[in-house]
Amino acid sequence: MIDIWRVGIVPEPIEKALNPEGLDKKSRVIWLPDQGPFRYIADPFGLAHDGLFTVLVEFYDHRVGRGEIHYYSYDAAWRLKERGVALRQDFHLSYPHLIRQGEDIFMLPEAYQSGRLTLYQAVDFPRTWRPVAVLMEEPAVDATVVRHQDRWWMFHALHGQDGRDLRELHVAFADDLTGPWRGHAANPVRTGRESSRPGGSPIVHNGQLYLPAQDCVAGYGSALHLLRIDELSPDAFSASIVRRLSPEGWLHGYRDGLHTLSDGGAVTLIDVKRNKRPRMRHVIKMRKWLRRQLNRMRPGKPVSEAPSG
Repeated sequence: MIDIWRVGIVPEPIEKALNPEGLDKKSRVIWLPDQGPFRYIADPFGLAHDGLFTVLVEFYDHRVGRGEIHYYSYDAAWRLKERGVALRQDFHLSYPHLIRQGEDIFMLPEAYQSGRLTLYQAVDFPRTWRPVAVLMEEPAVDATVVRHQDRWWMFHALHGQDGRDLRELHVAFADDLTGPWRGHAANPVRTGRESSRPGGSPIVHNGQLYLPAQDCVAGYGSALHLLRIDELSPDAFSASIVRRLSPEGWLHGYRDGLHTLSDGGAVTLIDVKRNKRPRMRHVIKMRKWLRRQLNRMRPGKPVSEAPSG
């Protein structure tokens, strides 16, 4: 089986996900283009800039096995005006978390294969980016930051053996976005596959902080839970699940996963998944196995693959 994801723009603010009825699955969702055989886009983050709404996504081709960050820019009538490559490296990229700070736009993509977490700043949004700071010398996964209670907070997983990135939630904090970042005293602050890996934008509603977290019990990215952060300080952390968001009902045939919920202002971005059994799956598996063997021969690189996204 291979994962095939689709990205949608839901014409409702993300706070609606907190309501008992949730986001309206019957609303007119704008679906980003299908990528064709063996390819998908996922992990959407977006914002309005210069008269366009731009969505950054992970682009992934199963035959290549390495993610890139692509962008799609829409006008007010949701007509696609431009698309292209935002960031490409010689290691896997995904989860292009966007941060706006004043006039500046930053991106914090997952790049666990590089062994570090690098913050990028837009030079020509969304086409050109420059690295401005290394926030962490660790293989962070799906790092998500928010300014809350006069601090910057980061929620992230860590790549490791036995699915560590699916079952541990870590927290870090800093006075400035560029750091220095310090790990929480109780890391990992949450364990278990039910709600430990971040899955989109933090939500601050009426002063209360919420975090989308992936439900990976039935498989990677099968659904989302919304975590209410009940206690958050450098020394203490507690959280409670307040609702579950499932993939069913969004897009016909895509009922096997939902693993991103992100804030686009007046809109919300999601991705949904279907599992597909292609005829070339054995060739794809062989290519991935060869990549892992080559990766083991590269000094200082992680030796196993985490689920993309």
